[in-house]
Amino acid sequence: MIVKRSFTVDVQIACNDPGIPSDDEIRSWVELAVDSSGKELNGQIEVAVRVVDADEIRTLNGQYRQQDNLTNVLSFPAGDSHGLHGGDVLLLGDVVVCASVVSAEAEAQGKEIADHWAHMLVHGALHLLGYDHEADSEAAAMERLETRILAGRGVADPYTSTP
Repeated sequence: MIVKRSFTVDVQIACNDPGIPSDDEIRSWVELAVDSSGKELNGQIEVAVRVVDADEIRTLNGQYRQQDNLTNVLSFPAGDSHGLHGGDVLLLGDVVVCASVVSAEAEAQGKEIADHWAHMLVHGALHLLGYDHEADSEAAAMERLETRILAGRGVADPYTSTP
């Protein structure tokens, strides 16, 4: 029996920033990351993406990672790398992106804001699936996958040096 996969991305915008992608763009990047991850997932898949300000990301980073600083993206997997099953629903978890940090990084790195947003959304979604970058080998594998996913939609390698 073939199970058709459906995808829900709950987008929550909790700040004002001119560079935030549309809800549809956010959903598209998250879905692409999951579809391109190499993980076999079927049924109804759900992910939440919350776009926040600097105060909220700092609070979350302190509360969950014991780091009192800003960061661009945090991922909160639901359970193990396969998520939590709620009947026919596979809850992958939550991705939290700080709009002001993403904007500032894009400017500092000479990147298009839309491309940097795409990278942060792909990066965060892959964390929900168990990808990590704690060890050098894990980081290299995750970076290769991110680069491949982004290149498929015309986004330059985010790990190459920029002027």
